[in-house]
Amino acid sequence: MGRLRIKRIGVMGGTFDPIHNGHLVTAEEAWKQFQLDQVLFVPSGSPPHKEDRKSLDAEDRYLMTVIATATNPHFRVSRLEIVRPGPSYTIDTVRELHRIYGKNTEVFFITGADAILEILTWKEPEAVLREATFIAATRPGYDLKRLEESLPEAEKERHASDPRVLVMEIPALAISSTDIRQRVKQGRPITYLVPEGVSEFIEKNGFYR
Repeated sequence: MGRLRIKRIGVMGGTFDPIHNGHLVTAEEAWKQFQLDQVLFVPSGSPPHKEDRKSLDAEDRYLMTVIATATNPHFRVSRLEIVRPGPSYTIDTVRELHRIYGKNTEVFFITGADAILEILTWKEPEAVLREATFIAATRPGYDLKRLEESLPEAEKERHASDPRVLVMEIPALAISSTDIRQRVKQGRPITYLVPEGVSEFIEKNGFYR
């Protein structure tokens, strides 16, 4: 029996409060551009960096993510961070994925460039960069110099030969969960900003009003 080829797993972590079409476009583009085997959506349980606002219950955010991704065969949703007690840190998730899929699996953590600007505040940032490659999703025209300057020194030194932070432009990133919550609260439409099933789920449960 021949050796199994290395898997390439994309990870879309986030609060997904709610998940929207910008998330889905970003995941699909990363899957195609970086030849990923699948993209795993990982709704956060207790996000350590979002303690200023109470999010919807994790189960509701998980269900919305399942609804949004159900028709895409290379999207999956994980309960990894929902069932883990305490704050959810990127390094813990990456290590758990290596345990599940095997050490030879390449993990690509897909996130916004603004989130990577905060990378030095995350738990064990150097370890995260050793164990995963980051795909920084940006809007066209984003100032990449800010991103480059935020990287740890070790990453700056190896960036030319073995970059651990890759950049991907996504026009749909103008959509935001914050804006969607505001629109719902104000009674404005969210059609075409979120999948139809997610819009119906929000309406049925009276979320964000």
